[in-house]
Amino acid sequence: MVLEKLFSAENIGTVQIKNRIVRSATFSRGAVRYGKVGEQMVDFYQELAAGGTGLIITGFIAVDVGGTISPFQARLDDDSYISGQQKLVEKVHDFSEVKIAAQIAHTGKQGSHPKYPPISPSKVKDKTTGLIARELTKEEIEQIIQKFVNAGYRAYVSGYDMVQLHAAHGYFLSNFISPYTNRRSDEFGGSIEKMTRILVLIHEQLKEMTDKNFPIIIKLQTQDFVEGGLRLEDGIKIANIIIKSGFKAIEPSGGVAETQIGTKDAYPSKIIKTPDEENYFLPTAKLLKPLMKECKLILVGGIKNPQSAERILKNEYADFISMSRPLLYEPDLVQRWQSGDLTPAKCISCNQCYLSMLTAPTHCVVRKKLERKKERSLKNKFSNT
Repeated sequence: MVLEKLFSAENIGTVQIKNRIVRSATFSRGAVRYGKVGEQMVDFYQELAAGGTGLIITGFIAVDVGGTISPFQARLDDDSYISGQQKLVEKVHDFSEVKIAAQIAHTGKQGSHPKYPPISPSKVKDKTTGLIARELTKEEIEQIIQKFVNAGYRAYVSGYDMVQLHAAHGYFLSNFISPYTNRRSDEFGGSIEKMTRILVLIHEQLKEMTDKNFPIIIKLQTQDFVEGGLRLEDGIKIANIIIKSGFKAIEPSGGVAETQIGTKDAYPSKIIKTPDEENYFLPTAKLLKPLMKECKLILVGGIKNPQSAERILKNEYADFISMSRPLLYEPDLVQRWQSGDLTPAKCISCNQCYLSMLTAPTHCVVRKKLERKKERSLKNKFSNT
C-alpha cells in the first residue's frame, strides 16, 4: 500500500505541513525549575523533528504559575520565558519544513499546586484530588482570558508556527464547556453559546494581537465520560461554534481525570489491546468532518497502523493524524513508515510513559529498558574480548 495521503502536504490556515502526521501534545516534564526551557527539553523536541513528524504540538505550556501541574512544566506567563522558547523553536526549525505549535493551558479544576487552590467556573469538588475548586468572579475570568491572550502572543513572538488552546481533559478551558463544572447563569454559562464564549473571546483577542495569518487551533473536549458531564451531542454544537468563529483546526478529544474512576475505556491514555480498539475518536471525527469547512480536523486517539491512517485520510474523515505514545517509543516512526516499513507502531499502550512523568521527564519505559539491555549486552561483549 502506498501512503500517498499520509505523506502529502496540507495546510492549516496558511501554514503548510509537509505531511499529515502531528505529534499530539504531551506533558514532557522537561523544563528546568520554574518553567524555563532547558537543554533536555530542546533535545526532546529535536528528536521528534529529526524523526520526520510534520507538525509538533508542545506539551502544555502554562499561562499562569497557578495553572501549572509541576515546577518542571514550561511557562509563558511573562516575557522572561520568551528567549528560551525562541531557542526551542529555532532548533526544531533547523529540520527541513518541520512546524511547531505551542499548546497553552491552565489546570483549572484539576490543579493541585500547594500555593494556588484550584479554580473553576463553578464551585465543584475534584474526585481525583479531593480538592474543592473555587468559583471565579466575572472579573477573574476576564483576567485569565487576558493571560491566555498574552501567553499566545508570547508564543507568536517566540516564533511558533501556531498556537493550540487546550480546551480538553478537564483543564481550565474545558471546565467552561462542561455542565459538570460550569453551572453559571451569567455571560459565561447557562447555554452552549455562553459556555463557549471564553474560547471565542480568546480567539478574537489573540487574532487582534498577532498576524492575521497566524493560525489558532484547539484541542477540544467533545465528551467528558462522567455522569452529568459534557455529552457528545453538545460537544458537536460547541465544535460548530468554534468552526464558525475562525479557528483553523480542531483536535477533538474527551475524558477528564475523573473518567479513570470506574472506567478507562474512554480516557485519552486508553490501554489498547486489539486493533479494533484503535482510532477510538474516529466515530466523533465522522460526525464533525461534514461541518468543518476550511477548519481542519486532526484525529487523535489510539492510531498505530499507517494503512488504517491512510484509509481514514482517503475517506476524508480527517485531515491529519495525531499521535503521542507511539512517537515516545519511536521518535523516528514517521521516517520508518516513509521508507516503506509499514508495520504498525511498536508502542503497546502500556501507559508506563504516563506514570514516568510523575517523577522524571516523560519517556517510554519499555524503550528505556531495551536501551539499557542493549548497553549491558555491548558492555559484556567488550569486557569478554
